Amino acid sequence: MELLRVNEPLWFEAPSDHGRYTLRRDSYDMIFPKSNQVNTSSARFESSKDSGEVAMSATHLIEMLVDVNKWKEIFPTIVTKATTLEVIDTGIFGGLLHLMYQKMHILSPLVAPREFFFIRYSRQIHSSTWVLVDVSYDFITQLQDSVPTRSWRFPSGCIIQDISNGKSTVTWIEHVQVNDKLSTHRLYRDFVCGSQAYGAKRWISTLQRMCERFAFSNGLIATPTNELEGVIESLEGKRNVMNLSQRMVTSFFEVLCMSDKLDFPNPSEYQNSGVCVALRKSDGPHQPDGFIVGAATSLWLPFSKEHLFNFFQDEKRRAQWDVLSNGNPVIPVAHISTGTHPGNRISVIQPFVPKENKMLVLQESSIDSLGAAIIYAPMDLKALLSAVKGDDATKIPILPSGFVISTDGRASRGSNGASTSSNTGSGGSLLTVAFQIFICRSQLTTQLNMESVATVHTLISSTVKKIKAALDYHD
Repeated sequence: MELLRVNEPLWFEAPSDHGRYTLRRDSYDMIFPKSNQVNTSSARFESSKDSGEVAMSATHLIEMLVDVNKWKEIFPTIVTKATTLEVIDTGIFGGLLHLMYQKMHILSPLVAPREFFFIRYSRQIHSSTWVLVDVSYDFITQLQDSVPTRSWRFPSGCIIQDISNGKSTVTWIEHVQVNDKLSTHRLYRDFVCGSQAYGAKRWISTLQRMCERFAFSNGLIATPTNELEGVIESLEGKRNVMNLSQRMVTSFFEVLCMSDKLDFPNPSEYQNSGVCVALRKSDGPHQPDGFIVGAATSLWLPFSKEHLFNFFQDEKRRAQWDVLSNGNPVIPVAHISTGTHPGNRISVIQPFVPKENKMLVLQESSIDSLGAAIIYAPMDLKALLSAVKGDDATKIPILPSGFVISTDGRASRGSNGASTSSNTGSGGSLLTVAFQIFICRSQLTTQLNMESVATVHTLISSTVKKIKAALDYHD
């Protein structure tokens, strides 16, 4: 509570990021001694504190945060796995105490996930105020399916204060000790080691974005009628398409943690090209039944996240990078707003595919203060129409591909940098490109495996070249 409520002398404001606070190490160690938990010379501390207004009541928000499944849903860009190992205390908002496991990622195959075993405590401390605190616990279990990055979570979490009108104010703290600098790819080192990848601001930004999406999904915020007219007329149909899109997005984020779902221990880097390739068997009715090959790569581009986001979202420019469009313009069919920013939306797009008029593309685009994502999947016309009509969409198979954009964690380059009037805001961005291809339903042969890997590698490499050419960037 002291960390949440007090700034000086424990916290000081980061000079390069107004509103973000970092722990003053000497002050913290005087009040809370013996803070070193990862005993290696390369271990380092990360700490951050941030606050924001969230479009959800405090009661509803704490109910979601203490539910492990909803915790995953509300932080899909951060949490890839979460499990309650033991319920220690079941007090109803008077003191819930759980032993938990969590795996966190930053949506790039170039960065290893972080894993924590921790105790979570939540309680109501006032009629309109709740607190949720996580702290690492030295617990060994067989849940870990890979060697974890050594990391320790000091008291971290949030305080939630209801401010009426269905909104609340959230103050978030992240404080960890990690030993991952050497294992973090150089592209992401500034972003990760600068406390941006897993910092409090990212948790707050993600929470704000997902709560806003939830409000739009449930009709709490009116959607412009002209964007759905004649296509998706009912609230139930709209909600069904939004749930289908959310499943697509979550599936895509899970795939980016490529070491989790392979038939071999680690994803391979195809011919030292920087493209990670992984083979897996589908794991449920929500995906095509059979073998799937996925590929992902990350790169730095000298453009702001807004510039890249607008480029990928521009339907008139889609033919410049999307293989499904065959170099032809796509036809926008419908849009569903998922936020107040015009770029936060779900789109139904009809690509030009010769001799094929029964295939559409479902796409969701999202942007917040730290990053953006454009995720899409081809979809059978009949399946999408059934979702629009309000039929059960939970078993519609979907195989998403897409792009994740984040800031690069570096200071602006100023007059010597790449910033222009069209891409202002930072020195550059990190772009992750990921594709999935369905291979076959039956037995996978060695030849088919090699062919499919080569195909997806060619697809991702050619797409990256097209993106650079369209942006007039030549490295």
